[in-house]
Amino acid sequence: MQIEKKDIRALTKEQLRNFFVANGDKAFRGNQVYEWLWQKRAHTFEDMTNVSKETRAMLEANFVINHIKVDTLQRSEDGTVKNAVRLHDDLIVESVLIPTETRTTACVSSQVGCSLDCNFCATARLKRMRNLEPGEIYDQVAAIDNESRLYYDRPLSNIVFMGMGEPLMNYPNVMKAIDMITSTEGLGMSPKRITVSTSGIPKMIKKMADDEVKFKLAVSLHSAVEEIRNEIMPFTKNFPLTDLRESLEYWYRKTKSKVTYEYVVWKGINDDKKSIDALVKFCKYVPCKVNLIEYNPIDDGMFQQASEEATNAYITALAKSNIVAKVRRSRGKDIDAACGQLANKS
Repeated sequence: MQIEKKDIRALTKEQLRNFFVANGDKAFRGNQVYEWLWQKRAHTFEDMTNVSKETRAMLEANFVINHIKVDTLQRSEDGTVKNAVRLHDDLIVESVLIPTETRTTACVSSQVGCSLDCNFCATARLKRMRNLEPGEIYDQVAAIDNESRLYYDRPLSNIVFMGMGEPLMNYPNVMKAIDMITSTEGLGMSPKRITVSTSGIPKMIKKMADDEVKFKLAVSLHSAVEEIRNEIMPFTKNFPLTDLRESLEYWYRKTKSKVTYEYVVWKGINDDKKSIDALVKFCKYVPCKVNLIEYNPIDDGMFQQASEEATNAYITALAKSNIVAKVRRSRGKDIDAACGQLANKS
């Protein structure tokens, strides 16, 4: 029976060093290989040109590098780039490069499918097949960094976890990926340029605060009226707004970091005065800003973009309470560049 080889990127640097010592080599060889895996982004052991053939053969015999492959790449008229990313087990996730005049943002996935059941989201219609490994998350960012340099002649500037999946339901792997993305031994990006977006898991928001994370937090709120929120995001019946509010107050006390609310306004669902007043009230609990997102319909069903008048009514009401709000226009419409609604969250 053939033993399945372990992905070498699951090993820490110390574990790699110990592996080489245990196999009669010097510990520094582990440092070399670790650098190839992360900073130099090696796809195969053969890429490790300053490592002997014998050592490469030993690594090949013991490990694999489960690197992603960009299966198809689509470029939108507005410059958005969508990647269909094939994983080592042939499952597919999506990642997106969203450019503006001043920056390029990577929108990455954290799960194959999604653990949650938001009715308006295309990804929620796919059952969650598995969590992504830290290396698979890292690879998406590295690939988009390469595309940013190729197409826009500048390195990637921002990362948002707003692709497929609920990041806080894959917390350990997302945190390990961010550790490598921000490490000088990895991509060396500032954690302040990373935003993790959650649909609102109070226990995990508190854990992030306790872990003293340095990245930003966004919450896909979409309604501050309990019954509407429960209807459009059924899982929230287990996470009521009072619990979410408490966790966000805890987050701000511990981190002093503002929260961003992601909020789609839908026709006939949350485009009334009651919904507007509820959001304004909810926004007063912790310092925040609001991104009002243009909806990209996934079918002809109940979820349709609200009128511009309704969106403007939100902007006016929020402004009166000194709450910063911006409208985020959908990107990459001509290539359907959305994992759930990721293209809208630039």
